[in-house]
Amino acid sequence: MSTTFSRFIAFSLLSAGFISLSATHQPVSDELFKSSVFTPVNGFTSGVEGPAVDKSGTLYAVNFAKEGTIGQITPNGQASVFVELPAGSVGNGIRFNKRGDMFIADYPKHNILKIVMGTKQVSVFANEPRMNQPNDIAIDSQDRLYASDPNWKAGTGNIWRIDSDGKITLLEANMGTTNGIEVSPNNKKLYVNESAQRKVWAYDLSSGGKASNKRLLIEFPDFGMDGMRCDTKGNLYIVRHGKGTVAKISPAGKLIQEIKLTGKRPTNIAFGGKDGRTAYVTLQDQGNLETFRVDTPGREWAMQQK
Repeated sequence: MSTTFSRFIAFSLLSAGFISLSATHQPVSDELFKSSVFTPVNGFTSGVEGPAVDKSGTLYAVNFAKEGTIGQITPNGQASVFVELPAGSVGNGIRFNKRGDMFIADYPKHNILKIVMGTKQVSVFANEPRMNQPNDIAIDSQDRLYASDPNWKAGTGNIWRIDSDGKITLLEANMGTTNGIEVSPNNKKLYVNESAQRKVWAYDLSSGGKASNKRLLIEFPDFGMDGMRCDTKGNLYIVRHGKGTVAKISPAGKLIQEIKLTGKRPTNIAFGGKDGRTAYVTLQDQGNLETFRVDTPGREWAMQQK
């Protein structure tokens, strides 16, 4: 998440030449949970978000160089434009289904976009005018998507499910500012956080994609939250927007540790690398990605290997 105004300022500075695209890439440390700069500072706009890794291991994130793009990133941190979205569309969360298709939350147009990777063809997979703005998305083993839907001005939000045929169902309305969203490794839990309220909620998730039995997983006393992902043990990695850390939370809701980042405003996280144990974090204030090694592979990475 980032405001339209902050994105405009960052892009204006970039266009005017006041922000440099150069930065020294730091080698990824083998030491666990030690973050280093991965892509050049300000190579992405302040709207950098939605990191996701496809089955081949290629990393993507939204808003490379300008708004409305999807950036593709090499293993050594060099980014380029993969595709430009239709005029007026701006991406946020990204996920991949079992076929390898890319899905993007397009928040200005209330869309979930789909890209067929072989052709780079962009289409509207689902549209819901009642949405405030589809923000982060998660995907389960049946290729169902789950979207957070915040209203930042009102401090409220919703959760939606998007089935594999594009049908959209409202799972819950009138929450706090829903943001990060994720599914557990066994597909039996749905996690959603509320940025302004600093709460993370857990739901039971049925085989048909229905959410029930809402309960508080953890609440933080300060700073905000944005995207989050599970590892294969069910631990949640939650980026702490404003604090400059990634919090690792157990399935029982206990804080295991916090990983310190160089930037202060992380927006999202994904797992990849050859073994699924490399974390990639997008940074709003740095306009780039950082990376660190973890002890357990990411859930979605493991799901793609099957």
